[in-house]
Amino acid sequence: MSNSFLPTPTRLTYQTSETVIVNHPNLKNKLALPSLATVFFALAFYFALQLAPLPLSEYFLLAPQKWPVALQLTALGLSLSVAFIVVRVVGELVFFLFRKRKGYEAPSLLRDIFSLVAYAAGITIILKSFFPAISFGALLSGSALLGIILGLALQDTLGNLFAGVSLHADKPFQVGDVITVGKWVGTVESITWRAVKLRTFQNHVVMVSNSQVSKESIEVCPRGNANARLVSFGASYTESPVRVTHVVREALREVDNVLRYMTPIVRVRNLGESSIEYEVKYWLDDYARYNDTDALVRQRIWYAFSRAGMHFPHPMLTLNIERRAANGKPPIDGLGIVERLSTVDIFAPLTGEELKLLARSVSKHVFAPGETIIRAGDEGASMFVVHEGRVEVKVVQKGEMRTLGLLHDGDFFGEMALFTGEPRTAHVIAAEETTVLEIGYEAMKHLFDTNPDLVESLGQTIAERRAGLRVNAAVVPNQENGSAGLLASIKRFFKIK
Repeated sequence: MSNSFLPTPTRLTYQTSETVIVNHPNLKNKLALPSLATVFFALAFYFALQLAPLPLSEYFLLAPQKWPVALQLTALGLSLSVAFIVVRVVGELVFFLFRKRKGYEAPSLLRDIFSLVAYAAGITIILKSFFPAISFGALLSGSALLGIILGLALQDTLGNLFAGVSLHADKPFQVGDVITVGKWVGTVESITWRAVKLRTFQNHVVMVSNSQVSKESIEVCPRGNANARLVSFGASYTESPVRVTHVVREALREVDNVLRYMTPIVRVRNLGESSIEYEVKYWLDDYARYNDTDALVRQRIWYAFSRAGMHFPHPMLTLNIERRAANGKPPIDGLGIVERLSTVDIFAPLTGEELKLLARSVSKHVFAPGETIIRAGDEGASMFVVHEGRVEVKVVQKGEMRTLGLLHDGDFFGEMALFTGEPRTAHVIAAEETTVLEIGYEAMKHLFDTNPDLVESLGQTIAERRAGLRVNAAVVPNQENGSAGLLASIKRFFKIK
């Protein structure tokens, strides 16, 4: 219970401008069939006119009901075809203006209602022009019984229709939003006269009827809104809440899809039987990807805990005995550390005993792929040796991040911060899961105090390495140049006379 990660959705209103684009058939496809019908009826009207006994000018003086039957039918077909074209062109213009004004596409149901009303009005006007004797009032009153029968038979369909109209009027959600309705959770793909189409996070398509949506409680995570997530985790009672909060916040700083301008909130949720139970709240850029982001957050918390020497608690029934070093950090396995340090060229002047002494003060850290180990401009007083894995060295040039090189097992970086206290000059990012050894100021200070001659030996070695790096243009050179200047900087930083 205490070491489980339990995600919970929450929401914070923070509106951003984002237009959801919905694909509809273009105007060319909409006009194809009516245009062909118009051409067909125009030709038919022309041939019928050629066979008519009177010239064209005299027919224009007569009412359409007095025309020959062939001429009436072709003229009626031509008028209806032209009316279809006009309705579709006008509809496209109206909804283009709607999109420009509102910033999003008009719902499909609104388009369908507009088309239905426009077609019905156009057909009524044309039929009334050609057949004035038709009484639409009598036709409607005579079909009242039929309407009642159809209404009873189609009550579910009509219920969906009116529920869809209500949804479009209230606009509780739009295409692209993530919603929870009943037992279904997914992204809204379309809202029709009959149902809301959802695509679940298992990539399944679910059609939820409008009447069901109108009856259910709906949870909406709007697209373009800063929607938040909660992930729970547990930490040992031996770790202070302040330290846990700092470690977790730093772990989430560069997680993909987590908004960087909103600081994650870490808080104590409960004092459990075997752990302090925490929850971290963070905001997402794209809520539809919350499953992947939750998993990445859990991963980064694990790596951050591992580097900080913190552990997820065991159940109270388990006897957990842990030894800690004098500095409060868990002891590391010294096997292989001395061997690794002996391969670092700047430590070549050290004796075997001095390497063992240095190895006892080394801190070992594990970084996930893509995590930043050091940042350019940060203050520091330690250097790092790549124990296992690979890291990328990057700098910002002309506003763009540029990769300078790739470091492998046995390579090191950050030595100038350790020996002179200079700020970091580059970003170093883990290219894969990487274990690094961190050597701090106190460890080197102890060596210099016991053997002051090491200062000159190490200073000369570092100066030679930096001269070679400048020749190969592998790193950006610092201000100090030459072994004499570097040696003076080291003595000044370590307060050696």
